[in-house]
Amino acid sequence: MAKVELKAPIIEEIKGHVLEAKAAVVVNYCGITVEQDTALRKKLREAGVVYKVYKNTFLKRAFEGTDYAQLDKVLDGPTAVAFSSDDATAPARILADVMKTVPALTFKAGVIDGTYYDEAGCKLIATIPSRDVLISKLLGSIKSPISNLARVIKQIAEKQAEA
Repeated sequence: MAKVELKAPIIEEIKGHVLEAKAAVVVNYCGITVEQDTALRKKLREAGVVYKVYKNTFLKRAFEGTDYAQLDKVLDGPTAVAFSSDDATAPARILADVMKTVPALTFKAGVIDGTYYDEAGCKLIATIPSRDVLISKLLGSIKSPISNLARVIKQIAEKQAEA
């Protein structure tokens, strides 16, 4: 079997992740232990993030013609990629959380919703809460004035009932 035939399914697998992904974050994993890597993979899997190590040439081929082609310039050396199809900030957020205890893991770059971010940009994206947290904060902000109004009306009604 020719080498091309062996490589094609892997490139197609990557293309499948790329088509579904809202975000892809590329990291340098050199120097992390198996135990740390296992814990990292578990956290990412629980968040619905696909984390894999692929050859850089496979990634470059799969990224051709997509927004993720912007990552080609950082695809050298040991590279792992995290794809997320649900929460665009999840890969950066989880990886940054793990980086606090595993300094050997470092960001290379990322593409989130079609925009390229370098290492500093990925760290900044990691500080953005998840979509669910943002929605709950918004709903809390909307609910607060309505709750206060309801309490005031209730107190006015109680005072009028006493009188």
